[in-house]
Amino acid sequence: MTGADAGLGGALTRLRDALTEVRYPLVLPGAAAATSLAKATAGQLDDYLIPRLARLDAPLLAVAGGSTGAGKSTLVNSLVRAPVSVAGARRPTTRAPVLVCHPSDAAWFSEANLLPRLGRTGSAGGGIGLLVMPVAVLSPGVALLDSPDIDSVEEDNRALAEQLLAAADLWLFVTTAVRYADAVPWELLHAARDRGTAVSIILNRVPPGADAEVTPHLTEMLAEHGLGGVPMFVLDEQRLDQHGLLSEQAVAPLREWLDELARSAAARAAVVRQTVDGAVAALTPATARLAAEADAQAEAVAALGASVDNAYREAANAVDQGIRDGTMFRGEVLARWQELVGTGEFMRGLQAKVGRWRDQLVSAVTGRPRPTDQLITAIESQLVVFVHGAAADAADRAAAAWRAHPAGGGLLAAHPGLARVGPDIDARADRVVRDWQRGVLDLVRDESGGKLFAAKFSAYAVNALGLCLMILVFAATAFIPTGAEIAVGAGATVAAQKVLEAIFGDDAVRRLAERARQDFLAKVDGLLQQEAARFHAVLDGTGVSTQDGDRLRAAAAAVDTARRADPISQDGAAG
Repeated sequence: MTGADAGLGGALTRLRDALTEVRYPLVLPGAAAATSLAKATAGQLDDYLIPRLARLDAPLLAVAGGSTGAGKSTLVNSLVRAPVSVAGARRPTTRAPVLVCHPSDAAWFSEANLLPRLGRTGSAGGGIGLLVMPVAVLSPGVALLDSPDIDSVEEDNRALAEQLLAAADLWLFVTTAVRYADAVPWELLHAARDRGTAVSIILNRVPPGADAEVTPHLTEMLAEHGLGGVPMFVLDEQRLDQHGLLSEQAVAPLREWLDELARSAAARAAVVRQTVDGAVAALTPATARLAAEADAQAEAVAALGASVDNAYREAANAVDQGIRDGTMFRGEVLARWQELVGTGEFMRGLQAKVGRWRDQLVSAVTGRPRPTDQLITAIESQLVVFVHGAAADAADRAAAAWRAHPAGGGLLAAHPGLARVGPDIDARADRVVRDWQRGVLDLVRDESGGKLFAAKFSAYAVNALGLCLMILVFAATAFIPTGAEIAVGAGATVAAQKVLEAIFGDDAVRRLAERARQDFLAKVDGLLQQEAARFHAVLDGTGVSTQDGDRLRAAAAAVDTARRADPISQDGAAG
């Protein structure tokens, strides 16, 4: 294949875009690891794979990595025979990475082809960035990069070390006879193995006489960890010269091996293609993990959303049940209705002209509200309290469900107001009730518009008939249970029902009552949906998409297809 192959390069770019867009904001067991993996994978695509594929024949980058105090900087300095990278007892010493290369290769690295996100600096004290140092003693074709410690006490240094190693064509793993079995380096060696990175081992500071024991043990460990056969160089423990360098004799085998790579385009190509192909192949399982975690995020959002919907659906059902079982037709509403009916005021007040004149006169003389107004106020007040209670119960149930979910607790902690009703719930509930009452009056007007009822209806007040219909809605099925209050209410309701039946007939009354009930439930449901929307807005704000998992899988499949269509391991531009 050619390094500029648009098929694989384009597929990698699309995968990079998908990786940068996916988010794992919900606190789930694998979310933190997925966030790190997505960032690292996208970073390797930007820092290494995409630019390297565009120029497989560009100079090879060998990154010296290892634990604190392993002697990476001393090794790099010794290979170029100059103190280009700071080495010393102070840890960590390598804070800004130093890249040394032949002057003819400097343009490739200075122009930020590889590691474009890192930026460049012109001197060791020039701030954060990669310091590119042309050194004529190196052969053209291979560059050395001294990276920070992989186990640095500084988190930024560890992250930078991992970034640099992910951009390496060849990893020079530097360890010592004392620390070669440490856990942290082996974790990164496993990562290098899994993504096919070319690796060589430099066993440094081997005490006299220990080589016969240490080297076989390290060789055995490498084989056990799937890294058998990688090149290994052993450096004896020795005094450094006045410049802090190892002797030329000590580094000669490694220097000769690197020079052979530099001189042989085929050898460099083999290393580059091994690392690139391995890194591309490793994208498939890595993306599969990320897609699975994206699915888990989407499933969590769906589960949290469903718990909200269930809570508010139960609240709507409770309101419906409260209408059907007579909950609304109790307390002050029942008392006001009994007062109105029991005194005969109601029947007299039904006559529009007489009732309006009489009620206005009584109210003006006594200064008291009219009985019908008192009843309407009682209905409004009780409905608002009822709806408020239903919304509060729903918010409490939804919040409890979120607290029980691994991802819900964090969202509630960030939005504590969700567990309570909205601040303007009573005002909105009052609007719902008043809108419903106006709708009931409209039902009565519409029903009485026909010629059949015109003569009867003209003698009655619309408001009074509307009040009868409201009472009937709340009391039609309210008196199945027993009890003194219920029995009294049942008897009192007959008046409203009889008046309506006398005007509209039995079937029309039942139809009007059902329409009024359904209209009330619909309006309350709208308010409850507004309350539920507060929870859904929080879920929407997480940025989790149900398409993220499929988008990642599709992007990874496209990369795999492009890789199979034109294998990187075949001869091409790298040769």
